[in-house]
Amino acid sequence: MSETKKSKSKPVSRQQVFTLLVQIARKAGDGLPDGATGAALMCFASGVDEAEAVRETVALLKQADTAPLDVTGYGTLDERLAEGHEIDGEERALMQRALDENAVIVAQVTPFFDKD
Repeated sequence: MSETKKSKSKPVSRQQVFTLLVQIARKAGDGLPDGATGAALMCFASGVDEAEAVRETVALLKQADTAPLDVTGYGTLDERLAEGHEIDGEERALMQRALDENAVIVAQVTPFFDKD
């Protein structure tokens, strides 16, 4: 009887990419424009679930001298498509990059200003 070796295939990644909207407050060294009171950051973050993606995003933003206040999750690509969101090629490419690099990608920064 001959023994056959099982082929060692690459494990299937359970990582997914989640779209997160993070609101940040002002903090010294945060890089926001003068006069801004905070900002909203649109992020694509990889994780095995949304909770992990949020934890990793918040940790990364704290390391980058920002002060995260609130995180709103919008789900995975499939969940967003099911909800009717239009997702262009650039956004899909950033999502794929987050997955490939197991990273958090800050895709957009929108500073907030007082209306005074």
